Amino acid sequence: MTQDNCYLLGYIVRTHGTTGNVVIFMDVDYPEDYEELDSVYVEIKGELVPYFIDNFNIQKQGNAIVSFEDVNTIEKAQALVGSSLYLSLDELEELGEEEFYYHEIKGFKVIDQNQGELGIVREVYSLNGQDLIAMDYQGAEILIPTAEDIVLKADKEQKQLLVNLPEGLLEVYLDNTSDAENIPDDAD
Repeated sequence: MTQDNCYLLGYIVRTHGTTGNVVIFMDVDYPEDYEELDSVYVEIKGELVPYFIDNFNIQKQGNAIVSFEDVNTIEKAQALVGSSLYLSLDELEELGEEEFYYHEIKGFKVIDQNQGELGIVREVYSLNGQDLIAMDYQGAEILIPTAEDIVLKADKEQKQLLVNLPEGLLEVYLDNTSDAENIPDDAD
């Protein structure tokens, strides 16, 4: 199994107790959908290694306490802390025509309904409850909020993401680079 056939489920953030349990952060919208997982792929030194789940207990804020088969000491659990967790793409639910998973839109052209083609989706970041689409535009990284009134549609056939960017969003990112050039030099 490779990362190309998988999607990121979350991360192992710390150990829990002394019997090999770990706490995972689940980077998904509905953590409760994953309560019945039998196994996950753990990224270890760039390779995805299957781990079978003995117990999966969802906590608050997208965290879960997990016990893996054959991980029964704190030392074995500590070795997994910081590792990414993946699931096969085959396990994803089929979405509606205009819905999309973030991994699907990487490489899509970003088309603004007013300004036309802008750039290519490079990454999608999830930061403190705010998801942002990263795109390179005129040498600057532009972060686009994923709000429904901004991201209008993902055309999977054409590999295009139709957006309605708020007025001034592009300029905020582009003006930062030009402001430094306009600082007066006080040298005599």
